[in-house]
Amino acid sequence: VLNEYDFILIDCPPSLGLLSYIALVAATHVLVPVETHIKAFEGTDELLQTITHVKNKANRKIQIAGFVPTRYAQQNSADKRALAAIQEQLSAWGRIFPPIPRATAFVDASEERAPLAVFDPKHPVVSILEEIALALEAL
Repeated sequence: VLNEYDFILIDCPPSLGLLSYIALVAATHVLVPVETHIKAFEGTDELLQTITHVKNKANRKIQIAGFVPTRYAQQNSADKRALAAIQEQLSAWGRIFPPIPRATAFVDASEERAPLAVFDPKHPVVSILEEIALALEAL
């Protein structure tokens, strides 16, 4: 079916169960959202080990498209420390995109069953999402 689509996105749960492993075997690229929270950041280590295992065994072509820091609160010092750790330690693995701030607009758009770019096209997060989309298109 690859010739029938420009993109096929597989949204996986945050756990590394069988379905996530199968998705990694089928994927060409992985875009990793990481909450700007130390525990979430620490969990990326297991994901990176799994991606390395998949790359060595079942899918030699898989690549990391980048990391998206999420739920970032700039006024929160713990979030700032987590973002700094993400930028410092994960940049060797792939691109670190600008952080997606916590925003009630996501909930509001979801309630209206509309993408944020349609619900509130001038919201500051839309430009970050567009940057990510353009980077993915360039792969």
